[in-house]
Amino acid sequence: MSQRKRTFLTVVLIVLIAGLVLGLASVLILKQIARSPRIAFGDKIGVITIQGPITSSRSIIHQLVQFKKNKGIKAIILRINSPGGAVGPSQEIYREVMRTRSKKRVIASMGAVAASGGYYIASAADKIVANPGTLTGSIGVIMEFVQVKELLKKIGVSLEVIKSGEFKDIGSPHRKLTEKERRLLQDLISNIQEQFVNAVAKGRNMPVEKVRKIADGRILSGQQAKQLGLVDRLGNFEDAVNLAKKLAHIKGEAVLVYPSKRKAGLLDLIFNSAAKSILSVLRTSPVQVKYYWPALLPPSVTEKY
Repeated sequence: MSQRKRTFLTVVLIVLIAGLVLGLASVLILKQIARSPRIAFGDKIGVITIQGPITSSRSIIHQLVQFKKNKGIKAIILRINSPGGAVGPSQEIYREVMRTRSKKRVIASMGAVAASGGYYIASAADKIVANPGTLTGSIGVIMEFVQVKELLKKIGVSLEVIKSGEFKDIGSPHRKLTEKERRLLQDLISNIQEQFVNAVAKGRNMPVEKVRKIADGRILSGQQAKQLGLVDRLGNFEDAVNLAKKLAHIKGEAVLVYPSKRKAGLLDLIFNSAAKSILSVLRTSPVQVKYYWPALLPPSVTEKY
């Protein structure tokens, strides 16, 4: 093969490789543009998913703050599919939603279930959209204890407790509650329940007494919740998007932006593993106060979105 032919083939090969590299780069750049809220063009709506039991507020609050700061995000949709969870995280997310809606429109879109703490968070939004069959409501507080006294007695195990105060071992699984302890815990539950009622009344702009009448833990369908004023509209996620566009004065199509997922490093994996271990211990602790609907949900009312 002559030198001239070799040179020509080399040039062709370089051009083909360069074209392939540029093509792949273009595909990656376009994908990044579609994913990134900072690069996407047009009017944007941020979508934050709250999925499963609420045990932590950190990531949701971080996402809310980021979308609130992003001038390109015109409105935010909270896609909620949760039976509720811990009181503290639910209240923290509610508080941040209330802060956010003073800057941007926030719409709650309910999936299969948005009960108890899930509804607590939704009530902070400007508007709530639910499916007619969404399981929601369950405005109430629950505290659960496990009793193993009789079991330990059968296997010959006993427990000695030395405590600094009368109520230090309240809720211990090794003995029954005293009447005095029951009254004390009931007062605690009533106080936290009143916080729930007031939060819903404030978020929904409803009279406290009206909320209190239905705050008995009852579970409601989306249709029933709308009749009671707990939900604004019946519809699916697309209806929530259209409502967000209307409230944010977006004309035409809107780009839905989801929080970017950061790849976990070695330290993240270590800390996440430790956090899961701690949560596992906390879940087995004797005293838990929750905005939670404890019913076991069949597969038909769970959702991955």
